[in-house]
Amino acid sequence: MLVVEGLVKRFGGFTAVNQVSFRVEQGEILGLIGPNGSGKSTIFNMLSGTFAPSAGSMQFDGTEISGLAPHRIINRGIGRTFQIPRPFHRLTMFENVALAGYFGQGKHSRIKAEEAAERALGMVGLTTDRHALVDGLGAAGLKKLELAKALATGPKLLLADESLGGLDENEMDQAADMLRKIRDELGITIIWVEHIMGVLMRVVDRVMVLDHGEKISEGLPSQVSSDPRVVEVYLGTDAVATQAAAAEARR
Repeated sequence: MLVVEGLVKRFGGFTAVNQVSFRVEQGEILGLIGPNGSGKSTIFNMLSGTFAPSAGSMQFDGTEISGLAPHRIINRGIGRTFQIPRPFHRLTMFENVALAGYFGQGKHSRIKAEEAAERALGMVGLTTDRHALVDGLGAAGLKKLELAKALATGPKLLLADESLGGLDENEMDQAADMLRKIRDELGITIIWVEHIMGVLMRVVDRVMVLDHGEKISEGLPSQVSSDPRVVEVYLGTDAVATQAAAAEARR
C-alpha cells in the first residue's frame, strides 16, 4: 500500500529525517516509535503533505505522492490525527467532524459529509447529536473527536499521532482497542506514532524505531523490544517502559 524509499527532510543545515525506507502492507498496524526529536512527526508531516521531502520517494497505492498538497493527499485516502486536538469551538462536535468529511470522502457534498460524520462519530462512541458542544469534552473525548475527524475523510491509511497522550490507564486501553477495531471492522491500515510502548506493543503487527532521524530497528514487537540498539536509545529516558514492553511482547 505504502512504499517509502530513501526519505530525507532537511531544514537548512539540519537533517531531521535521513534516508528512511519502509513499507506498509494493506490491513496492518505499524508502530512508529523513537525518542522526542527522532523524526516521527516529520515523517507524518511529509506523508500528509504538510512538508515536502528534500529527497526520496513516497508511493501510495502505486502513485507518487511526494510534494502533493494536503487536500490532494486526503482525497487519495490518507487521513491523520494530531497530538494536540484543536477543534473549532464555535462549531458543534458534529459540525467539526462533518467539516473534515467535506474535504475528504464527502468530495464537497454536504450530504455525503454529514453521512460520513454520522458514521465516524458512531464508530468512536461519541454522540451524533448535532447540537452537542465541544467544550464539554475531556481529554479522552477530544482524542475521540480527533479520530472521528480523521475517519470522516474516508481514509485507506490512517496516521494516528500519539492517540494515548493525556489519558489514564483505562482510557489508554480503550483507545488502543479502538484503533484495533478500526483496522478489523473498517479495513483501514494504520501507522501509529506513540510513546506509551507497553500499550502499543500489544496492538501493532510490526514496529519501526527512529533515532536522530534514522531507522535503527524494524520488525515484530518481540524482536524490536529486545534489540540492543533500541534498549540503548531508551536507557535513561524510558528504560522502565522499554523493559515492560519487552516483557509484554514476549508473552
